[in-house]
Amino acid sequence: MSFRNTDPPYDQTAALPDQGGLSGFLLPPLAVIIVGIVLAFFWLGTGPVGTLAAASEQDAALIKPPAAGLSTPAVNDPAAAGSVSTIFKPAVQYWSKAIQAWAGAAGIDPNLVATVMQIESCGDPRALSPAGAMGLFQVMPFHFAAGDDPYNPDTNAIRGLAYLKRSLAAANGNVRLALAGYNGGIGVISRPESTWASETQHYARVGSEIYADAASGMAVSQKLEAWGGASLCRAANAHLGINQ
Repeated sequence: MSFRNTDPPYDQTAALPDQGGLSGFLLPPLAVIIVGIVLAFFWLGTGPVGTLAAASEQDAALIKPPAAGLSTPAVNDPAAAGSVSTIFKPAVQYWSKAIQAWAGAAGIDPNLVATVMQIESCGDPRALSPAGAMGLFQVMPFHFAAGDDPYNPDTNAIRGLAYLKRSLAAANGNVRLALAGYNGGIGVISRPESTWASETQHYARVGSEIYADAASGMAVSQKLEAWGGASLCRAANAHLGINQ
């Protein structure tokens, strides 16, 4: 289960000040020169010029406040540091404290973070998909910066949750749509569900059902039990030394 970002990084080009000429009256030539010099100094000293160096979209998504209307907790909201539901498998529970920290930093409900981890890797930090997605949140290689260790749990979480947060913003907080965006690329959010790949349809349906059970405080989730990720969880248990 991997996600694709179809929106490449971009530079933000600052708008130059209005360069339109004065109108409505004429100035003597000397006055025109003086005014021109003053305006030139003002423009050079204060005008926004050139191209601004943009932070990566992944990192920017974590440092900006959540978009209005998101249903997930805001950054620094105590609810964002809430506990992780007991419905999740032991290898996901292993990361419970880290999930709370990552979720709090990203401003996302920890149970949604746990849901994505559950479906993507079942908590296996060494998970690798046939498509090349890596780690706890199955992040594709092109989302990492030079020097990143994709299998470092913190790095993997930062990159994965930044994209999840972008997906939530694009979906106006709709968890089902956000999960579809995480799996199939944010571009699918604006398209009819009938046009989504079958994997993305399944991912969005199962993920939103598991999340609903977790968020409602259920002790056991039949949706999670029917999910069918036994092989993922066996590998996670082996890598984490969990005997079950």
